[in-house]
Order: sequence, then structure tokens, then C-alpha cells
Amino acid sequence: MLLEGKTAIIYGGGGSIGGAVARAFGREGASVHLAGRTLATLEGVAEEVRSAGGTAETAVVDALDEWAVDEHADAVARSAGSIDVSFNLISHGDVQGTPLAELAVDDFMRPVETAVRSTFITSRAAARHMIRQGSGAILVFGGEGHPLRDHYLGGLQVAFTALEALRRNLSAELGPHGVRVVTLQTGGVPETIPDGFEGREHLVGMLEDATMLGRAATLEDVGNVAAFAASDQARTITAASINISAGAAVD
Repeated sequence: MLLEGKTAIIYGGGGSIGGAVARAFGREGASVHLAGRTLATLEGVAEEVRSAGGTAETAVVDALDEWAVDEHADAVARSAGSIDVSFNLISHGDVQGTPLAELAVDDFMRPVETAVRSTFITSRAAARHMIRQGSGAILVFGGEGHPLRDHYLGGLQVAFTALEALRRNLSAELGPHGVRVVTLQTGGVPETIPDGFEGREHLVGMLEDATMLGRAATLEDVGNVAAFAASDQARTITAASINISAGAAVD
């Protein structure tokens, strides 16, 4: 198993992407700690991990609260002996579908502030333990990409670009301590778009048409690649983005 003996914290573990990553991590042998604001959804994912033979714990933690994140990370490190993987997958509260020229400042800034603040706080909490250990992997979700011509993304893509800047700085500072920082770039996961979302079918078509393979990444794809990126098989991958966009995101 790729992650046997490793301890992983997933913030936003009750969400669709967080749940997919948790299931993959659990399947690969990691002890999974799911953190988020809603205990019921966290427990739902944890039960799926346990039912498949994995180990999962839950905790109510606001990833924007540095005290709460630090306290939880310290507790996990004390009980498990290490923090080997940290992945922040909380929702960003972005507003999509409104042109930038018509978007309220708060709606534009919310995903940027949420993404950068929560990723910095959670990465810092893990890094303090990983530096002491001399190892660890911090995963980032997003990646720089191209705006969709027919869909207004608001501040979301700006947030992802800001996260890449943070990832580059974290990689440079933490690399000498044996800590890797890697981005997973998907180009969009259709399964995360709610069934009742207006224009869902059109948006899914846009995401798939933008790829070279005629299909976009699935939640299972994200979980599988995350497990690999967090594992020792990816030990030479850092300061990099793993592109799983099926060719939609190209440099």
C-alpha cells in the first residue's frame, strides 16, 4: 500500500473532493484525520473509510482559525507520532456566473482570502512537525489555468494562481528539511457541480470539450493521484504541479 504507516490530515474532509481523497488515502493504508466544520458530513466520510477497512478520525476544525488548526495538528502529532501528509480542500465560497465588471468586491475577494489564508495556516501547522521529522508532503489543490470564455469564474482562478505562488515559496523553504509541496491541477471536476446548478450540463460540456481526451478528471482520479503524490514513490516530486486535467490545462 502506498501510504501504509502514514498519518494524513485532510481539511474539508467532508466535501466531495476531500471525501474522495480520504477514501483513497484510507485504501492505501494511511491513518486519515478528517477536519472540517460539519461533524455529520465528516463522520459520513469516515464511516466509508472504516467500512473499506481503513482508519479514520474526525474533528470539528475551522481551517481559517489558526489557533484551532494548530491545536488539532499538535494533538494529531502527539497521538500518531507524526504528520506525514496535509491537504487543504475546504470550499472557497466563490461566486461564479457573474462578470468581473459586475462582481461585488467582497464576492471577488472571498475565495482569494479564504484559499490563501486557510492554505497558509494549515501548511504552517503541518510544516512545524514535518521540519522536526525531516519529511512530509503538503498537497495543494488548484493550479494555474485558463479562464473559461463562456463561464465567469469570479475570483476562483485568481485564488488558484495565488496558491501557486504560495506553493512555490513553501517548496523553496521546506525542501531543505525534506518536506515536499505539490499541487494537483484538474481543470475542473464535473462531479463537484451540484445537480441543481443552473447551466450544469453546459458547464460540464465545456469542461470536457476543453480536454484532449474528451473527458475530465473524476473524483476517483483526484484521490488516486493524491495518494501517489503523498507517497514515497513521489519522493522526488516537489515545487511542481501534477497535471491531471486530461490536457485541458497546458502551458
